[in-house]
Amino acid sequence: MFTGTAVFDVLLPSDSRSLKAKRSYVRPIIAALRRFDVAVAEVGLLDLTGRSEIGVATVAAEAAQVTAVLDSCERLMYGRPEVEVLSTRRRLHGDDD
Repeated sequence: MFTGTAVFDVLLPSDSRSLKAKRSYVRPIIAALRRFDVAVAEVGLLDLTGRSEIGVATVAAEAAQVTAVLDSCERLMYGRPEVEVLSTRRRLHGDDD
């Protein structure tokens, strides 16, 4: 069994000056990521209005499947025109960890 995680540090548009406006950008992204059958949530920078950290986790029998799912999530994040992904941190954990 393999588990994989990815954390995306995201810069939101300048018009997200309130937490309500921030949610209007983050919620559709989270909904789109759920298409890949992953666990996803806003995991950091919760009180900042212009930034967000979105975390994704997945589990599969093969490491290649975990990598493929995280690759799909990463392509979706970088393809969103309304946000800028500043960085991505990925980890893969296997039975030996």
